[in-house]
Amino acid sequence: MAEELAERLGRRLGMREGDAEQQQQQQQDAEPTPVPPGSPAMRAVGSEGSPGGGRRLFSPAAEFREFSRRQLRDMERLFRQYDAGKDGFIDLMELKLMMEKLGAPQTHLGLKNMIKEVDEDLDSKLSFREFLLIFRKAAAGELQEDSGLHALARLSEIDVSTEGVKGAKSFFEAKAQAVTEGSRFEEEIRAEQEEKRRQAEEMKQRKAAFKELQSAFAQ
Repeated sequence: MAEELAERLGRRLGMREGDAEQQQQQQQDAEPTPVPPGSPAMRAVGSEGSPGGGRRLFSPAAEFREFSRRQLRDMERLFRQYDAGKDGFIDLMELKLMMEKLGAPQTHLGLKNMIKEVDEDLDSKLSFREFLLIFRKAAAGELQEDSGLHALARLSEIDVSTEGVKGAKSFFEAKAQAVTEGSRFEEEIRAEQEEKRRQAEEMKQRKAAFKELQSAFAQ
């Protein structure tokens, strides 16, 4: 009798342990797949806080559902390639290099306008989310065909190895042209700096004239 009772108790304990293991496995399966720490997707978006008071994280797959996971991975790979500073942003100089590599060099003003069109937080550089906005606008037909952003979205998928001799020729011709465009870029920067110096000098002269006028009235 005692042996039968002990056998029943053992079976019951075994069933409970099995249920506990099954519940633990279900909880593990329900947990989201961790995102690599260095991924741009781990960057906090904006300054809005989560209900718990923390900063919410940007999830490309959740916000940009029009793109497949493979497309998002390709876009992130492209972003990382030109994020030379590895700070999670593409600034103006990095964008300049990117457009030259893609065979569509832009002027200084053109680069600033490219950033401005998707720069939602007005920090004058592209976050990964803002980078994805370029492709969203391109897919929706919201970019002008002669714009730098349209060229970026169109040319970012070019692979010289699959374009054949003609594609490679066009690509390297564009790179040669980038040298000329680079000189123009430097000239625009110098002109912009010269204009700022001129404005500062005019302000200085106006202040000096105002002080002289005050002194004349004071006498």
